[in-house]
Amino acid sequence: MSEIVEAIEQYGLSDKNRPKAQFGKIGIVGCGSVGQTIARIISTSGMDVIFIELSDERVEAAIKGIEQTLDDMINHWGMTEGEKRSILSRIHGYVSCSALSGADLVIEAIKSKIREQRVSQRKELFKKIESQVSPDTIIATNSTTVVITELSSELIHKDRCVSLHFSTSNPGANIVEAVKGLYTSDQVYANVQKFIKMIGRKMVPVEESPGLLSVRLFATLINEASDILMESVGSMEDIDMAARVSLGFPLGPFELADKIGLDKVVRWLDNLYNEFGDMKYKASPILRKKVRASQNGRSVGKGFYEYKDGRKITTKTY
Repeated sequence: MSEIVEAIEQYGLSDKNRPKAQFGKIGIVGCGSVGQTIARIISTSGMDVIFIELSDERVEAAIKGIEQTLDDMINHWGMTEGEKRSILSRIHGYVSCSALSGADLVIEAIKSKIREQRVSQRKELFKKIESQVSPDTIIATNSTTVVITELSSELIHKDRCVSLHFSTSNPGANIVEAVKGLYTSDQVYANVQKFIKMIGRKMVPVEESPGLLSVRLFATLINEASDILMESVGSMEDIDMAARVSLGFPLGPFELADKIGLDKVVRWLDNLYNEFGDMKYKASPILRKKVRASQNGRSVGKGFYEYKDGRKITTKTY
C-alpha cells in the first residue's frame, strides 16, 4: 500500500499562508449609541471590531456603554457572563484612523447636526479612511439621509462604497437596509450581502434615496402624530395606544420619538424636506419647540414623556 504523506504545516495554528476570512476585521468610525449597537452586533457574530473615536475619554465611554448594554442583557437572561467577556474581547477602540489598516469593511457612523457639515465631514472622513485601508476594503455609511453616491464621488476607488443602515431603534429588528450607489460594483454589493447574512441579519435592498425606507416611514409617522396632537384630535397617550393596539407597533409614535431622540427626528425631517420639498416632511412646531428646549427624549430624561434611569414614568411633558 502506498503511503499517503501530507504536509503538517497546513494544520498548524501558525500557518501564515492560511486563507484569510473575508470579513475578519470590521472598522467603525464613530462609536456613539448607534456605533456601539453596530459594534455589539458584529462582535456577537464572532468578528473583530476596531472602532475610532475622537479621544481616549470617548473610547472609554463607548466601551462602558457597550458593557452596560450587555449587562442589561444578562439581567434579562439574554446572555451569560462568558458570552459578554467573549464579545468585549473582540472590540477595541482607538483615536487614530491608522488602526483601520487591515479592515475588510469600515462603517462610518458619525453624528453631525447641520446637513452641509454632514456631507463635508463624511466626504473628508471617507478620504481619510481610504488612505488607511487597502483598495479592496469596503467603505460604508450608516447615514440614511445622505446618499452614498455623493459621499463616494471624490474617492479613488468609488466602486467600493455602499450604504448600510442598521436598524438600532428596535433591539429586535434583524434587518439591514443596503443601498447600491451609482458607482458601487456588483461584486462589492454581493460581498455586502454575504456580510449581512454572516451577522445574522436580513438584507433589505433599497434604491438610493434620502431616508431609505425606515426613516421616511418613522419620520412621517412621528410628524403626523405631532400634528394630530397639536390639533387636539387626541391625547398623547391615546395616540400612542392607538398605534400600539390598532397597528401592532411595539412603541407609539411619541414613545418612539423619545427613544430615537427628537433632535435626530427633526434633522431627518429637515433633510427630507430640503431634498423633496414636500410639506409632509416639514417638522411639526411641537417637535421644534421641544428640541429648542433640549427636551430630546430618553437620553436626557425628558421628551414627550419623562424618564428615570432610562424608564418611562407616568408624567408627561406636553
